[in-house]
Amino acid sequence: MPEPWLTRRSTMAGIAGAAAAAVLPVPASARPLAPPTVCTHGTPSQTEGPLYRPSTPRRGDLREPDSAGEQLVLEGLVLTPGCRPLPGAMIDVWHCDENGRYDNRGFRYRGHDFTDAAGAFRFRTIRPGRYPDRTPHIHVKVQGRTTPLLTTQLYFPDLPYDNIGDSLYRDDLALRLERAGGIWLARFDFVLPTGRR
Repeated sequence: MPEPWLTRRSTMAGIAGAAAAAVLPVPASARPLAPPTVCTHGTPSQTEGPLYRPSTPRRGDLREPDSAGEQLVLEGLVLTPGCRPLPGAMIDVWHCDENGRYDNRGFRYRGHDFTDAAGAFRFRTIRPGRYPDRTPHIHVKVQGRTTPLLTTQLYFPDLPYDNIGDSLYRDDLALRLERAGGIWLARFDFVLPTGRR
């Protein structure tokens, strides 16, 4: 059974969004994502942490007007272990600001969206900062229409000294990271086992 945050209404919105994505033109700034040739059995889960907030707004742009953080585009695919796309999957993202602070009253750097017909997602945000005992990271919840909920965290591979000091860091949850035109481009492909629990 889907988790409470994935309501019937939001699931139907994801299905409609995926159908619309199949007929809408791809923005010029969006690159089509080539699927991997081999997929894992499933993306590792990690703790949700104490700062998750449900009922985030649906939006692909998490940037704030007053942010001084470096711009980041987080994109990827949601796939089955057979590397098939999962359209209409919900992706819920949250992270701290550039100074390591979470917004626990509003939805600053928090939001969700749905994968398109190719299983792709894209968020525009900033690189989060560090705070005591944690390397910079992004929290994510992912769930398809017929998959269990995955809760995990994503890490930045260009911060080896911060990463080694974080007991939660995992190499297999590191983003593929590059810089282009003053913007960080980060990719991560999620693999979700299919079938309801």
